[in-house]
Amino acid sequence: QVQLVESGGGLVQPGGSLRLSCAASGSIFSINVMGWYRQAPGKERELVATITTGGSTNYADSVNGRFTISRDNAKKLVYLQMNNLKPEDTAVYYCKADLRHSAYVGWNDYWGQGTQVTVSS
Repeated sequence: QVQLVESGGGLVQPGGSLRLSCAASGSIFSINVMGWYRQAPGKERELVATITTGGSTNYADSVNGRFTISRDNAKKLVYLQMNNLKPEDTAVYYCKADLRHSAYVGWNDYWGQGTQVTVSS
């Protein structure tokens, strides 16, 4: 059983910072791409950032330059450092991991439950 648990969300003023963490646990053989997504009320879930095992990153234009994704492969952790937060960053942030349970099965996406980030005006 695989679990992804996010933490670090909360209430922050515009211009402030938050650091989100996501811990993967359970029956895991290998993790490929990990990423952060977010969903604001009344909007579709959107990609925020992704990171490969080797450290290559991609960012949504709306967060590029303000957010930084990183990972610790040994600890099965992925982070999202969010700086200069804006009210439009308010959303539930979800962690996603592309992983497999053994070398003999395929890869699948797993999602965390999400953590609320609220940027007040």
